[in-house]
Amino acid sequence: MKRILVIEDNHDIANLVGMHLRDIGARVDLAHDGHKGLARALAQRYDLVILDLMLPGKDGLEICRELRGSSGYTPILMLTARTAETDRVLGLELGADDYLTKPFSVRELVARAKAIFRRVESLAQRDNAKHQCVHAGALSIEQQSRAVTLNNRPVELTAREFDLLWHFARHPGQVFTRSQLLDSVWGYGHDGYEHTVNSHINRLRAKIEANPSHPTFILTVWGVGYKFINVVPGG
Repeated sequence: MKRILVIEDNHDIANLVGMHLRDIGARVDLAHDGHKGLARALAQRYDLVILDLMLPGKDGLEICRELRGSSGYTPILMLTARTAETDRVLGLELGADDYLTKPFSVRELVARAKAIFRRVESLAQRDNAKHQCVHAGALSIEQQSRAVTLNNRPVELTAREFDLLWHFARHPGQVFTRSQLLDSVWGYGHDGYEHTVNSHINRLRAKIEANPSHPTFILTVWGVGYKFINVVPGG
């Protein structure tokens, strides 16, 4: 049974979300302000935290930051009434795994939650049976610790950026379309979400490439998608 914490100050929305998540067999706890929500999230292990951005006491961005600074890894699905791209990007940069903008379909929220569960379980199953570390030139990727170093210096990645890089690194030379990356890394694929892949690729390149305009690790295959090269020329 999956255990989910919903931190949402709107009682009607929280109760509706909780009802639908219980329908899929999850155990759901509710918190209606930021302080109580963070205390619960830190006190118990959850398989998913559904986190509203605008909360009394302590906002969702601060909660996300503190959860990512704590030991252990808990997937975070962020809810926001803000439509500005900067707010969504900030949430992703702080470590949120996914986001939904209000008003949202409860069916889509449930689908996103199930997709996160599938992704986490799939990564655990596959990575337990395969190598835990990938080296590509000066780039080193440790799956278990989710640590990335470049030229022996740590590279700070968000949860989704690491998952994307790890997926590439485990399939060197294989070309992936944006839809395939959405399915494999995000756990869902919908028309119109391909820009999400592009933005993550751009941020990832900015962190691991010496010259993001001329990448040597994550290459664009024009008209198709992207591929990862694990042998860097001159490396």
